[in-house]
Amino acid sequence: MDLNLKQRVALVTGSTAGIGHAIATSLAREGATVIVNGRSQAAVDTAVAAMRLATAGDVLGFSGDLTLAAAAEALVRAHPAVDILVNNLGIFEVRAFADITDADWRRFFDANVLSGARLARMYFPRMIERDWGRIIFISSESGYQIPAEMIHYGMTKAAQIAVARGLAETTVGTGVTVNTVLPGPTRSRGVGDFVVEMARAAGKTPETIEAEFFETARPTSLLRRFATPEEVASLVTYVASPLSSATNGAALRVDGGVIKTAY
Repeated sequence: MDLNLKQRVALVTGSTAGIGHAIATSLAREGATVIVNGRSQAAVDTAVAAMRLATAGDVLGFSGDLTLAAAAEALVRAHPAVDILVNNLGIFEVRAFADITDADWRRFFDANVLSGARLARMYFPRMIERDWGRIIFISSESGYQIPAEMIHYGMTKAAQIAVARGLAETTVGTGVTVNTVLPGPTRSRGVGDFVVEMARAAGKTPETIEAEFFETARPTSLLRRFATPEEVASLVTYVASPLSSATNGAALRVDGGVIKTAY
């Protein structure tokens, strides 16, 4: 299927590894010009080189910490015209509620919510002016089922859903759409490292830790394994395409059935 993404420019934040890298690679394979973002120039250069080899696509890079307004402003100066904005940049950590400080709450909000809202604010007017655009926030099933072990993370994922739905309300009658995609537990680089670390500490295999995770922490999962970043990227790529024009203001789940509801 041709997703009609040729000659579209896509920016994927936090895309040097994990889900973001898979999304950027998938978009490039569909013919989009893709801007890869990461905090370090070395990581961006490595990701861009790998994507050019894998896709033969037009891949650009921008290094900068997009939790900072100055970096976002520099990005927009360098790449003022973006058709597809995928707000993937985000952080997570396991921490007991009593140990989450004021600084932690602000850090998570800045990284997971404000960074994406800021870029949407910067790119949205031009999308409206051109009557075409896609803004996609990569949220999480944790935005619906707030995990007790990382409430601050769940709060930000719920906030992303709210921001996207509110912004979608301003697109009435246009060719611009705003959606969120909600991955479930996914074997991103951070999750993979976390599982290996837990296995080492417990004297178990990573496979055993993964099985125990789905028995205890995510027992409602129908998939019963971590999704791959590529499985998430497939949905995001469709939502980014012109073929998804009737999908707007939606929270789309690629969660392996973790959220136990039919709607």
